[in-house]
Amino acid sequence: MDIRDKTVLILGGYGLVGQAVARELLAYRPRRIVLLSLKQAEAEEAVERLAPYANGTELIPEWGDVFALEAYKDTPRHELLANPRTRREVIRAFLDDLSTVGVERFYLHTLIQRHKPDIIVDAINTATGIAYQNVYREAVLTLQALEEGRLEGEQVERLLTSLYIPQLIRHIQVLYEAMRRHGTRAYFKVGTTGTGGMGLNIPYTHSEERPSRVLLSKSAVAGAHTLLLFLMARTPDGPMTKEVKPAAAIAWKEIGYGPIKRRGHPIPRYDAEPRPLPETLRPHDPSAGAPTGEVLENVYIDTGENGLFSLEEFSALSSAEQMEFITPEEIAKVIVAELQGGNTGHDVIGALDSAAMGPTYRAGMMRHWALERMRALEDQHHVASVAFEMLGPPRLSKLLFEAHLLRKVAGSMQAVREADPVELTRKLNELILLDGDTRSQILSIGLAILLEDGRFIRGPELKVPAAVSGEEVFQVTPERLERWAWEGWVDLRLSNIKTWQQRFERIHQETQAIPEWDTSSRYLRTRQFWDAQQKIQPGKLAGWIFAVEEAGMRLKD
Repeated sequence: MDIRDKTVLILGGYGLVGQAVARELLAYRPRRIVLLSLKQAEAEEAVERLAPYANGTELIPEWGDVFALEAYKDTPRHELLANPRTRREVIRAFLDDLSTVGVERFYLHTLIQRHKPDIIVDAINTATGIAYQNVYREAVLTLQALEEGRLEGEQVERLLTSLYIPQLIRHIQVLYEAMRRHGTRAYFKVGTTGTGGMGLNIPYTHSEERPSRVLLSKSAVAGAHTLLLFLMARTPDGPMTKEVKPAAAIAWKEIGYGPIKRRGHPIPRYDAEPRPLPETLRPHDPSAGAPTGEVLENVYIDTGENGLFSLEEFSALSSAEQMEFITPEEIAKVIVAELQGGNTGHDVIGALDSAAMGPTYRAGMMRHWALERMRALEDQHHVASVAFEMLGPPRLSKLLFEAHLLRKVAGSMQAVREADPVELTRKLNELILLDGDTRSQILSIGLAILLEDGRFIRGPELKVPAAVSGEEVFQVTPERLERWAWEGWVDLRLSNIKTWQQRFERIHQETQAIPEWDTSSRYLRTRQFWDAQQKIQPGKLAGWIFAVEEAGMRLKD
């Protein structure tokens, strides 16, 4: 991709890698670079630092929490969790269905909508941000409260707010949808191993455990993140998706002397006199030690998100057989090279693509034999093997049974196309009332049947609408009825039969558009694919509907 005159959004633009990427990109004269950081002061400082190298490129500061709803992008997380109303809103933001929450309510969507970036470089350490909410701590506090008989709703809610995977999934959903809507062409993630490239024996941990559960959670979230990006890269209407995953410490941003800060605040100095060792010890005891009124000052190296290290800490960390380190400039060069179409060998998504095993010739050949054997068994036992609702979604079973009923009534796609829709609807409704075996199969797997006269037939369990507790009661409205019919009810109303006729007409037009003289490998779904007699084949039809109508085709073989 040509970077010149493009808009680039850098998430984590104040950080070590974000700044290095911005400097590297400026050499290629993008139209504008948007630098996002959590705090306004950080974003504005990032712009100031880069201004001398801008050379005509517009630099725009943005700030806020990209995981938050737009309304709370500048509100610290601890404040949101302290308020019962906002705490529940935070929970619902990542646990409710996205269509219920609304993608437009998220700050990340607003950011992408506002700037419509061609390229996004995500240098935020997503895994750290999510995993260090520490579900283990919240679980321990919840269990303690439960055992002591004082469990209240607040502690349960706090436990819910620390769930890792739902937060990660919601982040990816919002990111993908925002990029799809607003035309982002390339997304590049700076990932992490979570351990600086070390193994389960990593000695660097803030916990008594080795390895730390929280640290391994960071690695687990990072791995899950990579797999979700792997899927995004296989989505036809998504952006080009890549990830670089440094397997070493990243350093450095600055070397200096001054106040040593933790979480943005200078560490106060304390002193104390010797005293007898007590029988019990409290890790947090404000009465122990006396503040000197000074702050800790020393020589430090700033390693970005990992904080400030002393000379000896950095010496240990970067020594042979420890984490060692990589510079942010090296990472930035790889990112820019990959964006321009280079093959650096460091794209993790590409590496997974190369290593993953896909469909094979042998399996394709044996598929024919499997289908042939199953059809022979159908004939032998006088049954139709249509759907069991184990593959899912219910929409698949619904489509398969609707096509099967059309096959029983009309036989071929041509006959359905040419039939009077009113008469065809009447025959289908009559068939389902008379054919107890087919009707029973449909009801037994959890599908409802919607008749033309407004009545419906159902069994003891419905897959749609989906139930969580099994005790839900849903109000039936016209809007919900249409959604349920689309998602997983066998719909024998005239409107849906007309949809099937239009579907078959589209397939007919597609095959007719293929020149008869063109017998090359160019076309996939030819007259031969659909069968010269156009016999209705429910499985093939469902595959076509998912791939063509609903854009659910496989991108890579």
